[in-house]
Amino acid sequence: MADEAVAYPVTYDVEPQIAERNRLTVAFRFILAIPHLLLVGGPGFGLGVGSDRTGVLGTVAAVAAIINWFIIVFTGRANEGLLSLQQYYLRWRARALAYEALLRDEYPPFGDGDYPVSADFPAVIEGRNRWTVGFRLLLAIPQAIVLFFVLIAWVVTAIIGWFAVLFTGRYPNGLWQFGQGAMRWTLRVEAYLLLLRDEYPPFSLQ
Repeated sequence: MADEAVAYPVTYDVEPQIAERNRLTVAFRFILAIPHLLLVGGPGFGLGVGSDRTGVLGTVAAVAAIINWFIIVFTGRANEGLLSLQQYYLRWRARALAYEALLRDEYPPFGDGDYPVSADFPAVIEGRNRWTVGFRLLLAIPQAIVLFFVLIAWVVTAIIGWFAVLFTGRYPNGLWQFGQGAMRWTLRVEAYLLLLRDEYPPFSLQ
């Protein structure tokens, strides 16, 4: 399972920040993150739709996926411009999630910009699998069910981590690693739902 996860083309890695955390910005993280929450959503998972879950830009990316769904099903080829828009959204969201999920303290850029996050969302244009694209929502149901419980567990660990930072200035390493894995899993499933890839995402935090 670990080898499969490592081989998956959608990647997400955050530069660890365990000690010497900024207690003040962590304390008010939700308020500080509101602009990004409105634009690209938060750590929750909404099947790629709903501005309350993925932000305004995420809703636009979901509409682009619907258009691309018809294009792929009928032609076997994705629209490159629509994929580029979705990649832009996911790159922005990847950086924002690191901040919102308390993995980093630096304020993320609006759009593309330098940030201690390495995220890659390669998209496939030609030779798409029309069958898996046609039934994408059904195929993603097992992922959505498992990820739902993973994110519930993450909320619990994030609350513990939040208190840990406020009282000690450190985020427990094990909880931090779990948070990174949960965000990685979320982004991979979202990239799958947005039709960037046809390979099925691994059931893995790695």
